[in-house]
Amino acid sequence: MLAKGIATSLWYIPNMLVDSYILPECIVHPGSFGGLMVMYEANYIKLNQLVQRLPECSGHRLSHAPNGCNLHLIIEERTKYTCHLRLTYLFADDENADGKETIADPDLLAKVYFDARMVEVKGWINAHRHELLRELGRRYYRPLDLCWTRNIMLNKWLDYLLDQGHHFPGDCPK
Repeated sequence: MLAKGIATSLWYIPNMLVDSYILPECIVHPGSFGGLMVMYEANYIKLNQLVQRLPECSGHRLSHAPNGCNLHLIIEERTKYTCHLRLTYLFADDENADGKETIADPDLLAKVYFDARMVEVKGWINAHRHELLRELGRRYYRPLDLCWTRNIMLNKWLDYLLDQGHHFPGDCPK
């Protein structure tokens, strides 16, 4: 949760990453459940910097960054208090002879809890093309470890996307 004095001043810092201002209400340790909840909250803050008016968005959106790949945001399911979204890049499959197939990589599925102000990664691409991601999957296989790995990946990726200039404006279609 954000400290009361800091929370009001954060609205005046439009593009600054503010997850460092999250003050946990308990002592958290990396790999702990409490620490994971702090990570969920940090991911919510960063995702809201990337996607304006997320609670109102639906459908498929595309973000263009000057020096990066096109980022796809797909709202797959929505309820009053949650939504399931997918963030991905789409690449042409060079191994396919006709070149019409695409590969989503990373293909990240997240659940956003609007009432709790948290984002939880529910899954990512099952057949990792990168050796480092395959190794992480073998090393961290317990449920809590998997949650940590997935959510740290989202946290770092959101930092990267924001640094690249990705942004989904507030005029999301309904």
